[in-house]
Amino acid sequence: MYTNQAGVDLIKSFEGLRLTAYQDVRGIWTIGYGTTGPWVYRGLSIFPREAEEKLKEHLLFTEKFISNLIGDAPTTPGQFSAMVSLAYNVGVGNFQKSSVIKYHKSGKTLAAAAAFMMWVNAGRLKKVTGLIRRRNAERKLYVS
Repeated sequence: MYTNQAGVDLIKSFEGLRLTAYQDVRGIWTIGYGTTGPWVYRGLSIFPREAEEKLKEHLLFTEKFISNLIGDAPTTPGQFSAMVSLAYNVGVGNFQKSSVIKYHKSGKTLAAAAAFMMWVNAGRLKKVTGLIRRRNAERKLYVS
């Protein structure tokens, strides 16, 4: 399964496009559409084409990971895309431990949708308005 256009648009709109490396709210060096990794460092600049390529690579990795987690659980394109967006943002390791995937796999889709809102903090206690907006958009996509 692949992220639908609504999911890609959601990720792009919330990540934004930054062609020069910056530190996110947790201090992690980031570039393009929210891409991180050991290759991202202060002063790095990329072209828009490179940002698109990195987004596609990151999406493909995340999609494969989510597909493996889901297994044979019934999943709509909206549900899949919303979960990819969440995992893209919080990391696949965090997503793997989330209530979202646990509820989804057990068929409790309303509980899974509600569980998106558990991911609105940067760090342990700091609620971030942008994350609240993003999780609401992901939740809306999940139930679509």
